[in-house]
Order: sequence, then C-alpha cells, then structure tokens
Amino acid sequence: MRFLATFQVYDFLDTLVSLTTAFVLGTLIGAERQYRLRTAGLRTNVLVAVSAAAFVDIGMHLSGADGAVRIIAYVVSGIGFLGAGAIMKEGMNVRGLNTAATLWGSAAVGSCAGADLIAQAALLTAFVLAGNTLLRPLVNAIERAPLDVRTSEATYQFRLTVDADALADLRELLVEKLEASHYPVRDVEVTERADDSVEIVATLVSSAVEQGELDTIAAELERSPGVRHATWDVTAPD
Repeated sequence: MRFLATFQVYDFLDTLVSLTTAFVLGTLIGAERQYRLRTAGLRTNVLVAVSAAAFVDIGMHLSGADGAVRIIAYVVSGIGFLGAGAIMKEGMNVRGLNTAATLWGSAAVGSCAGADLIAQAALLTAFVLAGNTLLRPLVNAIERAPLDVRTSEATYQFRLTVDADALADLRELLVEKLEASHYPVRDVEVTERADDSVEIVATLVSSAVEQGELDTIAAELERSPGVRHATWDVTAPD
C-alpha cells in the first residue's frame, strides 16, 4: 500500500498540530459569533479555519512553500464566494458584511496554521476577536453621535408644495430666495400630485449650511400665495 510507504510520523504530527491549532482558534472566533447569534457561528468558523489549514498543509507537503502559496490564492477566492452567501439585502439595508469579513479572518487563521505559522495564527485570532468585541462600544458610540450637518458632505433638499397653476412663479421664487441666501441650487425637480398641487424639490450644492437660515426661508415661502407647505431635509452620504 502506498500509504505505508509514504507515511511519515513527523509529517503526520505536523499536520496534527496545524489542524488542531486551526480548530482551537476557529472555535474561539466562532464562539463569539455564536454568542451574538450570527449566521456563521461556531461550526461554520471552525470548518472554514480547519479546511483552509488542511488545504494549505496539503500544498506544503506536496510542493513546499510554492504549493502553499498557490493553495492560499484559491482559498482567498473560495472564501469570497462563501462570504457572499452570508450577505443579505433587506430593502435598503445590507446585513452579513461583518459575518463575511469574519469568515475571511477564520480562513486566514487556518491558512497561517496550515503553513506552520502558529504564532501568527494566534495573533491574527486575537485581532479578529478584538475587532468583533473591543471595537463594538466604539461603533455604538459613533452611531449614536448626532450628525454634524455643517461639516459633513450631506445632501440638502428644499421641498415646496404649491398650487399647480402657480408652479412657474413659485419655482423661480424658491431658487431666488435660496441663491440670495448664498445657497446655490444644483438641480430642481417637479412632481405632480393628485390634489392639484405640485411638489418642487430643489437640491442644493454641497456647502456649509445653517439650519436656522433654511427654517427662515421655509417660513417666508409659506406666507407666499399658492404655497401649501415648505420644508427641507438632509441626508448623509452612504
């Protein structure tokens, strides 16, 4: 049997160390994901890490470092497809990006273990865990912080609902008032509504904006004949 002729205890122990390392470190990463009820939990991260380690270890034993490098290239592309399956789009929201990124991390840990870079695999595991745990309070703090619309590249839109027969004059008046207050208009869109009214949407050129000034313009326009409602909104860039 070829197995008996090619079996070497040293190579077998080397593979055992690599796969065990990938299993333990993948368990650490997966346990954190499982605790947070993520799509790719304990077993998925362990399997990714161990499989990546196995492929790289095979390349190391068959072709040395060159073989491992080629295998790692395929592992990277393969994990890309696996991570894409964890990403879900729900309306305007996208979920699973962090899960996909964690799978990349588990594959990298396994690749390090398979290439006998045990210390590097442990260090990478610590960084992956830190990214998913220690950075969480910072993420929450940033998301809860109010948006400083004056310093952000936000998009401002001024909305004016008017009588249909007064459209031309009020559209011109809106642009005049905005530009007189040094808020140049980038684009103007008109949308017809069912109640014989028209909505005029003026998109402003990105610049520093004082909310109080826009409120003043809205109040002035609402006193104009034919204007039913005047308001403005701001959206942050993606």
